[in-house]
Amino acid sequence: MQQRILVIDDEVVVGLSIQRTLAAAGHAVDIYQDPQAGLQAALAGGYDVIFLDLMLPGANGLDLLARIKAADVSSEVVIITGHSTVENAVEAMKQGASDYLPKPFSPNQLRVILTKVWEHSTLIRENAALRQELELNRGFEGIIGGSRAMEQVFTLIKRVAPTDGTVLVTGESGTGKEMLVRAIHRLSRRKDAALLACDCSALAPTLLESELFGHVKGSFSGAVATKQGLFEAATKGTLFLDEVANLTMETQGKLLRVLESKRVRKVGDTAEREIDIRLIGATNRDLHELVRDGSFREDLYYRLNVVPIYLPPLRERHGDIPLLAGIFLDRFCKKLETPVKGFTQEAMARMESYGWPGNVRELRNIVERMAILCEGQRIELRHLPAEIREAAPVATVVTLPQSWEEFRKLKQQVRDSVVEDLERRFLTEVLRRNEGNVSRAAEEIGIQRTNLHALMRKYKL
Repeated sequence: MQQRILVIDDEVVVGLSIQRTLAAAGHAVDIYQDPQAGLQAALAGGYDVIFLDLMLPGANGLDLLARIKAADVSSEVVIITGHSTVENAVEAMKQGASDYLPKPFSPNQLRVILTKVWEHSTLIRENAALRQELELNRGFEGIIGGSRAMEQVFTLIKRVAPTDGTVLVTGESGTGKEMLVRAIHRLSRRKDAALLACDCSALAPTLLESELFGHVKGSFSGAVATKQGLFEAATKGTLFLDEVANLTMETQGKLLRVLESKRVRKVGDTAEREIDIRLIGATNRDLHELVRDGSFREDLYYRLNVVPIYLPPLRERHGDIPLLAGIFLDRFCKKLETPVKGFTQEAMARMESYGWPGNVRELRNIVERMAILCEGQRIELRHLPAEIREAAPVATVVTLPQSWEEFRKLKQQVRDSVVEDLERRFLTEVLRRNEGNVSRAAEEIGIQRTNLHALMRKYKL
């Protein structure tokens, strides 16, 4: 495979030797004797491998290597040196060099080094691609979904995670907001530091301020020792404030000051300390509405709402219910060692038409219950909780129509869908009451046996 090669070496003969050897193998080679010009070419990107001399006029190869790595350039770097000791080569490897090439070198040594570096780079890229594929297939940090709504969420996560932008996650209870926060942290540059969480609704205001900002010994009754707050403890990492809508106005003001100044002061202290954290807030309430009501500070709202991410409820995630239910069932069956293999078509249809007010959390809990109670290999309609069996179906409209004619067609489709669901439930119940006897069922509801058979075929009963 053709590669783009960059050589930064003040010895003309070295650059020409590399160019002659590698160009013969079909590679494109650029040569720079001036270290600063070579550095600019390296930082511009586009090279697969960079051969960098350790000793350059007016420059140090290790310094250039550090600049290249700090810029997150994807090129592999091979150090060239005729003056180095083993210690210099080891130091270069510690700073991110892939290998080193001692002067003088033969064409064969050059080709061997290039092949070795390229194979290593290819392996890294393949592993990264596999990890990315797994993340896309399984979601992020266990957030599972293949719907268009969740694909949009995943795209937003990937875009915002590498930044330090403040994120506000909104969505109904049970949609998985905390899992989304963990995904952002895991994909961020702060992933090796701590992710600390605080539920703003779980503590009284004074205790919450102590939890967030810390306190000094004796600052209030019960403060028997100085305590570090979460803002300090999460340094270099991520701080997650859940249910931020429950903060009192006083605490909101203190939080706003911390976010604006990047400094925090312990309760009862006079000194301030600098902080370096990434803040993510979450709430199941409409903060904008609270701002209009005067119960949430507008300036804090805009500080928190830099990058808003809305996690849609399960009823808006068209097609995700069978996917989630299947994965949950598989997990619980392995854990419980039960023989359940899946859902009947009728049971799944009823689950898809249900509104799921408790969202993913409710679905997971109900699937676990059914995995425990089901005595057969398939979860049937009778195994579903009464609130799901008897609930009116929820019509899901993914895309609103653009014209009145399209709206009329959609209205008819929704009407037909509701009628079909009621008809299916009606027939299922009458057959259950008559223990599957079609003749008795037809007689009970007053239709011909042949008509009942036709309806059963229509709904695959």
